Amino acid sequence: MTEDVFDRIRRAAAEVAREARFVRLDESRLPPYAASLLDGGLPPLEYDAAHHTRGTPVEMVSFWLTLDAVNFGSGYFPHLRKRPGMSGYFTVASSLKDRWDQEGPLSAAALRALRPDDCAVLFGQVDNPGPAQELMALFARALNDLGQWLRSYGDDPLAPIAAAGGSAARLVTLVSEMPLFRDVATYRGREVPFYKRAQILVTDLAIAFEENGPGAFADLDRLTIFADNLVPHVLRVDGLLTYDPDLLARIARGELIPAGSSQEIELRALAIHAVERLVAELRRLGHPTTARELDYLLWNRGAGERYKALPRHRTRTVFC
Repeated sequence: MTEDVFDRIRRAAAEVAREARFVRLDESRLPPYAASLLDGGLPPLEYDAAHHTRGTPVEMVSFWLTLDAVNFGSGYFPHLRKRPGMSGYFTVASSLKDRWDQEGPLSAAALRALRPDDCAVLFGQVDNPGPAQELMALFARALNDLGQWLRSYGDDPLAPIAAAGGSAARLVTLVSEMPLFRDVATYRGREVPFYKRAQILVTDLAIAFEENGPGAFADLDRLTIFADNLVPHVLRVDGLLTYDPDLLARIARGELIPAGSSQEIELRALAIHAVERLVAELRRLGHPTTARELDYLLWNRGAGERYKALPRHRTRTVFC
């Protein structure tokens, strides 16, 4: 059987785990930790209408393509002007929801014409100098790319979904034609694919459409976790991952971990590998689950005070 994009992600993550120097998986913790995840059951993957728009299929697909095109910037979020009580992600998502609800979607032509100043207005970052403006420039680039990519589909947001033919792997490949979706690092001379945002787009569509229509994918269970900076943090706080003392000290001091460095790649790859091992352990225990379900559980767990009280790693990158 030909190796698909998800196989490549899993294989590369396992290879990084075998050679990692800065992040390690505590194998002895796998069985008790997996069992602990069953307490209270796995949360359902529910649509969050408070921060995300509702509408026609075209409106919703265009919303998710746009949001996931800019679903990055955690290394910039400490400098982002956030909405009251909201994280960086929910600030960005709610800004787009307001635009969709009040004025309708951004057309492909409008995406192609967006400038950094337009993004500053759209996302509430006017008169917020410094790193926030760097992020607005990256947002403008990502949205320009999206508009250009949609040109080849006649500016129809539904057309690339139809072209994927119900295959998550195919949609990941298609959207990764855009440079800022092409989430592939190099570790010791080998490619390490992550495709975080491309995979998030698939699951966002699946949840939004309840796995019907534009959200129907035959291979949803093949997705890996969406390698960011929160899931490894949760796994470290919970004792499943251990960090090199110097790396941990740098994170505690708030130092940026360089994008594409061995440390940053190991942080993301070990989170993927650890969750794959947890999936296997849960299946062994008679509780079949998927990586995307565990990602949802762990990502939401990261909002708890125990996790927010400790600094997580920050990297200024377009990939997470």
